[in-house]
Amino acid sequence: MLNALKWWWGILLAFSLLACLRLFAPLPFVNEVLLFSIYTIGCNFLLGRVGFISFGQPAYLAVGAYAAAFYLYYFGTNPYVAILLGIVAGVIVSLAVGPLFVRLRSDYFALVNLALTVIVFYLMQKVLAGITKGDNGLWFLANIASTPLLDISRADQFFIFALLVAVAIWAFYKYLDDTLYGACCLATKVNEDKLHFLGYSNFRIRLLAFVIANTTTALAGAMYAIYLGLVSPEIASPARAADPVVVTILGGAGTLYGPLVGALAYTGMKDVISKLIGNWELFIGFLLVFIMLAGEKGIWGTLEPRLTKALFRKRDVASATKGRASR
Repeated sequence: MLNALKWWWGILLAFSLLACLRLFAPLPFVNEVLLFSIYTIGCNFLLGRVGFISFGQPAYLAVGAYAAAFYLYYFGTNPYVAILLGIVAGVIVSLAVGPLFVRLRSDYFALVNLALTVIVFYLMQKVLAGITKGDNGLWFLANIASTPLLDISRADQFFIFALLVAVAIWAFYKYLDDTLYGACCLATKVNEDKLHFLGYSNFRIRLLAFVIANTTTALAGAMYAIYLGLVSPEIASPARAADPVVVTILGGAGTLYGPLVGALAYTGMKDVISKLIGNWELFIGFLLVFIMLAGEKGIWGTLEPRLTKALFRKRDVASATKGRASR
């Protein structure tokens, strides 16, 4: 029981604090933070654990969003089925392009994913305009049916659903970090020759990581579609290809809570600074330069060891005080 509580307490604390934020912050802001953090965690896993810098996340986001949108616009009304189809579409596309992409490293992987984003954007905007309605997008908010228990067509209940999904995703990635596979992912980033010498396949490890990360991104896309009630080619805009990478670095690449902290900071600064200056991205750029020069740890990567040290110090002081009292 104590081991289970120790495993879960960090995740439950993080999302309990986010739930408390709902009491003070507007509902759209908190929903956006949740969705953006789910969107970013796949990029964080690829960059922090496998060493892949991906500028293709908008493409996989669009795959999940359009799979959900096509179902709700043309075929059905159940939002849960739409989300499931978004996940399936993410798996299929990741398995289709993954065997080619994961053979590339460094700049080539980043560029080929950026090219995929451009391709998906123009497919949805021009080539498939008869189905996607081009720049006008697919509007299906009125088509989403109410569902029992959690009616995710309503923003307040969508928040509860998104919170539960985020907790499950963070638990899954924490589990991955603690497994042998998670160690292999880190090893393929640090020294792939030694990993190959031990008998592991770098290709299979990277491919599975690629599928997991981009399926998570497709899930975020399907949830965006349900929440907004519309999907347009703008969701795959190449101009926003750097956003998940920026949030990953901002929060702390490779850290479990980096995407959550980065999404909260990025969304908060966007909402506040954009009211003061038009080019709010300039401030984000200066902050990223500072983070990179300070050691590339990000906000959470810098705070985590200090918070852990402070926590253990209090625990040691409490144990010492208890020991003296017992004497």
